[in-house]
Amino acid sequence: MTEEESRDIIMENYLHPTNRNKTHEGYQSVNTKNESCIDNINLYIKWNEDKIEDIAFDGEACAVSISSTSIMIKNLIGKSAKEALDYIKEFYQMTSGEEYNKDLLKDAVVYDAISKQGNRKVCANLPLKGMERAILEHLK
Repeated sequence: MTEEESRDIIMENYLHPTNRNKTHEGYQSVNTKNESCIDNINLYIKWNEDKIEDIAFDGEACAVSISSTSIMIKNLIGKSAKEALDYIKEFYQMTSGEEYNKDLLKDAVVYDAISKQGNRKVCANLPLKGMERAILEHLK
């Protein structure tokens, strides 16, 4: 994927994010925020036993955090808790500059080079950290 294609995907998911400000009554909620900037996202997860039936979000954040949230939502709806944790692990590996499964991450590969930008790495990982906490809480 070219840099331009990556930028286009990031901007599309920032300007038109998946499930932002969608009704989320009866969903599990988790807040995730970056202490060093304005990024503050509330995630709402609807479970059907062990499967993620739906995810919504609200809050304010930068383009990287919002687009990362949108892409994560698209990739995790319909997944089991284990599949979602596997996805999150691969995403963390990618944003740390390690080897990762490109097929599993789909459009999230737009953050492939973010490991070179420490402050942006935090932004890209923010929604995944919140989702990881929500999954682990759900599995208790």
